[in-house]
Amino acid sequence: MKVAILAGGLGTRLGEETELKPKPMVTIGSQPILWHIMKHYYQYNFKEFVIALGYRGEYIKRWMTDYCPLNSNMTVRMATGDVELHSPDTPDWIVDLVDTGQGTATGGRIKRLKEWVGNETFMLTWGDGVSDIDLDELLKFHKSHGKFATLTAVRPPARFGHLSFKGDQVCQFQEKPQTAEGWINGAFFVLEPEVFDYVEGDATQWELEPLEGLASDGQLMAYKHHGFWQCMDTVRDKKSLESLWSQPNPPWKSWS
Repeated sequence: MKVAILAGGLGTRLGEETELKPKPMVTIGSQPILWHIMKHYYQYNFKEFVIALGYRGEYIKRWMTDYCPLNSNMTVRMATGDVELHSPDTPDWIVDLVDTGQGTATGGRIKRLKEWVGNETFMLTWGDGVSDIDLDELLKFHKSHGKFATLTAVRPPARFGHLSFKGDQVCQFQEKPQTAEGWINGAFFVLEPEVFDYVEGDATQWELEPLEGLASDGQLMAYKHHGFWQCMDTVRDKKSLESLWSQPNPPWKSWS
């Protein structure tokens, strides 16, 4: 089963971070957030990825082609120019990098991946969000209901700290907990090929007509994830993820 990742957005709210590189290449620690996402899928034995490129897509292509040489020991035979990599720790990924247009909307990018994912069930997520979601349980849920689409519903983290009162006395303080009410689309989809029929063309926003149409036809189900989830929309989000990554057990780090 292939994993499609949308990686073509501008990421304008990240300021100078995305002036020269696409949003999925903004780093958490020493690695792009795209790497963190792919490592989580790989932990669940998903090895084949299809990445939809747009803004600064060449940056992602260069990073992918340079990844193994830069993360491996190597032997260079200077007389011939031959290079032998010694890389037992590099992931066993197969990655399709697909140019889906600079101004293409999310639905349009997904439709342009149709020939790459084939006529079979596939995973889909955005290239800017991490989670500790159990992908085996997500797939099991999707197969159990037989509908065209499953999205992962999450409770977003609160922007500010939460206060609980007893009269005027603060009896509990939580720094930016997940909200206690309301669910949002957290991506991490499982989709059947029939979903491509719900996308008209390049200008189609996946979050509008396609998801609305699937819901109207009774073909959209939600897997409720109660664990960690965080997207990286702003500089504040990046700093929060950086802080979590510097701790001993980052909440989305499922790999050893």
